[in-house]
Amino acid sequence: MIDKLNKLIEPLDVDYCDIRYETRRVDRVVMNKGEVRSIGSNTGDGYVLRVLKDGALATVCFTKPEQAELAIRRSLENAKVLAANMAEPKRMAPAPRVVDTVKARLIEDPRAIDLAEKLAITRHYSDLVMAQPAIANAELEYYDVYRDKYYVNSEGTQINEELVTTKLGGSIIAQEGPLTQTVRMAFGGSNGFQKLRNREAEALEKCKIAQELLSAEPVQAGSYRMVLNPGMAGVFTHEAFGHFSEADIVRDLPALREKMKIGTQLGSDILNIIDDATMDGQLGYYKYDDEGVAVRRVNLMSAGVLTGRLHDRFTAGEMDEPLSGHAIAEDFQYAPIVRMGNIFIKPDRYSLEELLAAMDEGLYIGDPMGGQTSGENFTFGANYGYKVKGGKIVGMIRDINIVGNLYQTLANVLMIGSDFVLKESGGCGKGQTNIRSCYGGPHVYFKMLTVGGK
Repeated sequence: MIDKLNKLIEPLDVDYCDIRYETRRVDRVVMNKGEVRSIGSNTGDGYVLRVLKDGALATVCFTKPEQAELAIRRSLENAKVLAANMAEPKRMAPAPRVVDTVKARLIEDPRAIDLAEKLAITRHYSDLVMAQPAIANAELEYYDVYRDKYYVNSEGTQINEELVTTKLGGSIIAQEGPLTQTVRMAFGGSNGFQKLRNREAEALEKCKIAQELLSAEPVQAGSYRMVLNPGMAGVFTHEAFGHFSEADIVRDLPALREKMKIGTQLGSDILNIIDDATMDGQLGYYKYDDEGVAVRRVNLMSAGVLTGRLHDRFTAGEMDEPLSGHAIAEDFQYAPIVRMGNIFIKPDRYSLEELLAAMDEGLYIGDPMGGQTSGENFTFGANYGYKVKGGKIVGMIRDINIVGNLYQTLANVLMIGSDFVLKESGGCGKGQTNIRSCYGGPHVYFKMLTVGGK
């Protein structure tokens, strides 16, 4: 396939071009209330061609080899139109030539497991959850996604890389009369099917939380000292800060570019934020991005100071900053855009007990239930939480929505835990869906956050 791709782009008279071909196979099982709602496999493949000519970048996606000639002609026509109507030419950062083959490093390969066993394990967890008191429904989904990517460019880079993602998870719904409460669970990752086995204790713990939420108190609106668990702290890191570290967003918003200057003190001096997609076995792991650039660990914030950004070759060239290898496409239907890999707050030295003791009185907030940002302001839902008095957990709360301002919140970090947990199920919907976008970290104690509620 590498040779075929090289032959397609060799004749092109352009400043730069690249082409990516990939096959994508998905096995999926969906269950609801103990019944199989869908099961099956699907496979697709396609090409993404990009050409840079006269400073204009044009992209064309196509699915069949015989469409290549038309795709090339369209890309050149589009580049010509763009070049005649653009304010300034696109600039690419130089990247080293790479020739490499990367096979997925799997402990238990889901491709070697038949669909019947994938159904059986999904049914096993569904039956386990549905057998628990007060649990009215389990909406569970299994999937594994296999991507086999081939990439070449006009600079001589040639890469074949496999990515395999596995997940089993969904919603656990408890009910008492008209009141329902939902808790999410998810097992999985990038290193094999074994991540789904022997997780019954964790599934039962999620059931227990859902049951307890039925008698939990709705949170009282107000501002509180808070400790966020790794999942909730991770959502804050990803949504409120991480997207502002993606250089394409910064480039396109002049006001944000002014605030997010490298070297600016943005957070507490104990706060260090990292994106590291080189962490083998974690959900967000990969070796090369979809521009053929090796991914590297990026220190986004060091001692509260903005020290790095995530880039593709164009944003790095336009902003004169180092390449990071963060140009990611959902699949063969998309050109790459700047995306996070594994983003997290770096752990410090405190146990959860020490964080709660230091807080004395406030809220301990559990797992996330979605969120959104509007500029520098954010709103995140939490699955559950607890009141804390005298450094001790005293009662569960629910209906939690945390609101705040990114810059004020970064400055309000008081203490950081020594634990470290990355989510096993990710996802980010910035323009395209990235199921391997991963977040997490330690527990984090914030001086003050605001909760909407009663």
